[in-house]
Amino acid sequence: MTATSERPPRPTARIEDPALLTGRGRFLDDIDPLPGTLTAAVVRSPHPHARIRGVNLERARRHPGVAAVIGPDEVTAALRPFPLSLKTPMPYYPTGTDKVRFVGEPVALVVAADRYLAEDAAELVEVDYEPLPPVVDTEKALLPDAPRLHDGADGNVATDRTFEFGDVDAVFAAADHIVKGKYRFPRYSSTPMECYSVIAEWQDEADGPAVQAWANFHGPFSMVPVLAGALGIPASRVRLMVPADNGGSFGIKAGIYPYVALMALASKHAGRPVRWTEDRIEHLLASSAGSDRVMWFEAAVSADGTVQALRADLVDNVGAYLRPPEPSTLYRCFGNITGAYRIDAVQIRSRAVVTNKTPTGLNRGFGGQQLYFGLERLMDKIAGVCGLDPTELRKRNFVRREDFPYATPTGGIFDSGDYQRAMDMLLNNADYKTLREEQREARERGEYLGIGIATIVDPSATNIGYVGLATPAEQRAAGRGKSGSTEHVRISVDLNGIVSVLLGTVPQGQGHATVAQAIVADQLGLPLEQVRPVVEMDTATTPWTVSSGSYSSRFAPLLTSALVEASEKLAGTIRIAGATLLGVDADDVELAEGQVRLRDKPERSVPFRHATGLVHWDPGSLPEGTAARLYEEAAFTPPQSKAASRSDQINSSLCYGFVAELAVIRIDAETRQLTLDRVVTVHDPGTILNPQLLEGQVHGALAHAIGGAMFEEMRYTDAGQPTATFMDYLCPTTAETQYALDSDHLETPSPLTRLGAKGCGEGSCMSLPAAVANAVADALAPAGVDDITTLPLHGNVLNNLLDGRNSERNV
Repeated sequence: MTATSERPPRPTARIEDPALLTGRGRFLDDIDPLPGTLTAAVVRSPHPHARIRGVNLERARRHPGVAAVIGPDEVTAALRPFPLSLKTPMPYYPTGTDKVRFVGEPVALVVAADRYLAEDAAELVEVDYEPLPPVVDTEKALLPDAPRLHDGADGNVATDRTFEFGDVDAVFAAADHIVKGKYRFPRYSSTPMECYSVIAEWQDEADGPAVQAWANFHGPFSMVPVLAGALGIPASRVRLMVPADNGGSFGIKAGIYPYVALMALASKHAGRPVRWTEDRIEHLLASSAGSDRVMWFEAAVSADGTVQALRADLVDNVGAYLRPPEPSTLYRCFGNITGAYRIDAVQIRSRAVVTNKTPTGLNRGFGGQQLYFGLERLMDKIAGVCGLDPTELRKRNFVRREDFPYATPTGGIFDSGDYQRAMDMLLNNADYKTLREEQREARERGEYLGIGIATIVDPSATNIGYVGLATPAEQRAAGRGKSGSTEHVRISVDLNGIVSVLLGTVPQGQGHATVAQAIVADQLGLPLEQVRPVVEMDTATTPWTVSSGSYSSRFAPLLTSALVEASEKLAGTIRIAGATLLGVDADDVELAEGQVRLRDKPERSVPFRHATGLVHWDPGSLPEGTAARLYEEAAFTPPQSKAASRSDQINSSLCYGFVAELAVIRIDAETRQLTLDRVVTVHDPGTILNPQLLEGQVHGALAHAIGGAMFEEMRYTDAGQPTATFMDYLCPTTAETQYALDSDHLETPSPLTRLGAKGCGEGSCMSLPAAVANAVADALAPAGVDDITTLPLHGNVLNNLLDGRNSERNV
């Protein structure tokens, strides 16, 4: 498959904004699809680890206004454990059943006429707990004598796989340098403005039970069969609807929604539809978070700074359960695990361990945040060992422009890029030499000024087949491999020539409707106002597949390609209709300026709406063999996205963009206050579809990354008690994101997508945390501090680092 000559759509302003700015957005709490809906409140565990000895629901059931109360017995009687991504004896239900395994885990559910009554009755639920020792630390959970979360398992390791590509041991044995590093990436969340929300109705039909549910879920829709499996009904009997507006997700609403199954069961018991909306404390306490990771890296390096081999030992703390889509965080970046560098020999050990923390899932840039923090810190360490500037070290190891398409040892196929040029743009825009001179002068004044670099490959259009790597090749059923980067779209034209575009990507604020409108309008030669994009999801009517959804930067490469293909099909019919009205051959006409016109004599034309009207009103006049249809569906399925090979290689994404980022930080010598002074960034997202939206995505990703780099961390005490409010979970505001930004872009179109577009919304989430860490290490180097191995970095951390170093010197 090669890119066609289509040009990117005209840049347009966001069409989503007027409704949002005037309070006319339609979020789930704004709609009441089923009159008479009841409201639920969740009873949650105060213990991180405890056996449930008994649950008394009777007092709550007798409370005025209560319609139903369900607990572990009702859950296990009616629901099955959720199907998992791999076989492991760690069953997961929407509530605790035998045990509770994290603070905030649901234990019971109360359904009443309103939330006030439900909350009051929830306080009457009596749970008899037998507290058990908890374990929250990743490395402690690996120990054989650690408290065991799941009695049926041999330990807390949910998956453990080792992969080797090339003769790694031989390369290490011959290396001039072996550079090692141990790094920790924190658990932090997405903190969208809108928390989880669900409305569910259980329906007992003549042909069997069915569930219809509304949720602000945004995919992947592989979760629909997971829900169906838990409910014990066919996937075709689960109808999931998502409203047009979603108050943010950034990944956190893309994993399994256990509350859909729980509210459906509550509806069955209450005999009415049930609504539940999560509050902010519940969201921080028990929804989801990105995985915290402990990782060990080793590099075999030649004397000139060439990285010849890499060893990576990755341990993800997935919380209490290996909840779908985990262990995805370990494998999403499998194809690009060597980053932007030519490294031919790689050994990887990937483990997921369960602990008494909230289960994990997706967080913007998931997998890449963790990987690049370790890899890019290691690259800076290698530069120091080899006596090279960090930028020079990276240039020596970059995949070269002439190498594309470039095959990584783990199976990734990098489609296009020019990493050297992007780095040159970055250094030129930053005036790097002048920056280093300013740093020298600042150090002479006793100031801490640091410059950090990170370069990352930005994967997009994820291939969901990478999850198969968690299962050994010999255990994967032949002929039943899973893969997928498919996206569907449906386009139709009404009697008046108005084009409707039905999308299945379930946006969460990125501007999908804006881009879709512009692409279809350009493809059909129409003014923008003649194209109406529709972004609600209804699994009963919207075209979708299990890989559909708004995750892993799929829209730009996949859905836009489907839009082009569906538009081409539709345009063919409209050209035939227009040519019929003009009495000419269809090959001689084009669609432009709202007309069907002769290419050589554009003054001879008919309005687009007349041509489409002919198909609706007078299809008998069309040439024989012409289908009288003005709706087309396209499923863009790139053949490059395949299941994992028997040798455990996989092209884990279709497209691979690039980000080069530079961060300048200052640290106050007295207060240890860390300030992000400046960010210079260069992104290569392939073809830019809308410059304004691209810049918005860059700004948003940087703000998200600043949280993980400098503020946000879901901390747990050794006793398993977590942070649960914004009083102790520091989410950056506009006050903390005031820095000078220089954002630039390079376009190397992908040959695999119809418009050459790749993803762009996650890159800086992966690169900035590493750049900030590298900058802090650079700033503190004169003080003898070189052990920046974890995040977030803030005054308390820096104070400990500097005071510890000073203490060592005094000794």
